[in-house]
Amino acid sequence: MKQTKIISGFPGVGKSTLFKQQEDILISDSDSSMFSWIEPGVRHPDFPGNYINHIKSLIGKLDFVFVSSHDVVREALNREGLDYTIVYPSKKIKEEYIQRYIDRGNNEEFVKLLESNYESFINEIEREIKPKLISLKKGQYLSDVLDKV
Repeated sequence: MKQTKIISGFPGVGKSTLFKQQEDILISDSDSSMFSWIEPGVRHPDFPGNYINHIKSLIGKLDFVFVSSHDVVREALNREGLDYTIVYPSKKIKEEYIQRYIDRGNNEEFVKLLESNYESFINEIEREIKPKLISLKKGQYLSDVLDKV
């Protein structure tokens, strides 16, 4: 049985890229949108419980499970007593992250949401007590700090 590590990654830290590039470790890039919506604009009534159940089903089978950094997901992870690490960008590199979202093709609504709420999202994360926190510096990605998780 593997010692699965759960990583809650802020948008743009490189979860999907690392998932696609890794060959020597077993990773799941668990996109919460597959669990949070029934259809566009209609929230799944079982979210985030259904997402947490999916995450729990992967424990022991993989090296890493990459999950959403949404506050409701973090709260659910805490309620379930699951150990996890949050990987997020420093407040100082907001412009780099906004450019990452543009470069990867996120829609304008997403970019504006993150641009307007970047600091408050980071502040919420930094107030977390239970999880391990890893703040990325300029030019860093999840792959640069995976050995610290």
